[in-house]
Amino acid sequence: MFGERLISGIVLLAITIFVVIGGGNILFATVTIISMIGLFELYRAIGIEKTSLAKAGYVGGFCLDLLMLFRKEEDAMLLMIGFLFIILVLYVITFPEYKIEKVAMVFFGLFYVTAMLGYIYRLRVLPDGKWLIWLAFIGAWGSDTCAYCVGKLIGKHKLPSHLAELSPKKSLEGCIGGVVGAALIGFIYALFVKGRITWVSNPLLTFAIMGGASSIISQLGDLVASAIKRNHGIKDYGKLIPGHGGILDRFDSVIFTAPIVFFLAILFKNGIGM
Repeated sequence: MFGERLISGIVLLAITIFVVIGGGNILFATVTIISMIGLFELYRAIGIEKTSLAKAGYVGGFCLDLLMLFRKEEDAMLLMIGFLFIILVLYVITFPEYKIEKVAMVFFGLFYVTAMLGYIYRLRVLPDGKWLIWLAFIGAWGSDTCAYCVGKLIGKHKLPSHLAELSPKKSLEGCIGGVVGAALIGFIYALFVKGRITWVSNPLLTFAIMGGASSIISQLGDLVASAIKRNHGIKDYGKLIPGHGGILDRFDSVIFTAPIVFFLAILFKNGIGM
């Protein structure tokens, strides 16, 4: 099991490096495919992955990705309203085929999966985006690795009972270790790329803050994914990635770190200017 997880993790990392460095249409196509698979996994969790309601979700997700590609994000709200109208019409004309909870989950998926994953691409096309984007993965996968190692070594205190129910193996020490570790990795990363960064005057401090902040959000993302799975009685979203589960199992944290790194980048550039 560990060997399978390690090998698939290495392959996934290699693909990620290739796609992110390539950027452009390669990255856009990859993010769109990941988004479509993620929507399918989410819809499968509630048993509607092949229904007309889900098909509307796939089309809506693809259209939202196209807005991102053509830099028409200002039209996203109009798309969301139109999408909500369409799925509510489907809800009415097919009544009582769907419960309102499933309709709400389809609408939720457009935000949770498509919109948030789209920030991977949006982050990459920012000025200095080819360096900034790695902070999203440091905050997700780097944090996860640090949290695991610290938890294994010195983890003694479990999370509060309601959170421990979602992730019984996590410890407070591991969570803190993930934040500190991601901040340290961000700082070390900045040591190598600081000469290429143009948007802030102190990339060492900025990257450390962004690494630590994205780790906190990353751990929230992990708990959100766990809560959704437990609500629907499943262990993993899928088996696409051997040893890791489905797309949403592997990208549950990146879904949250990509937007936070994007917004922090905008904040530091326009507001704080560190």
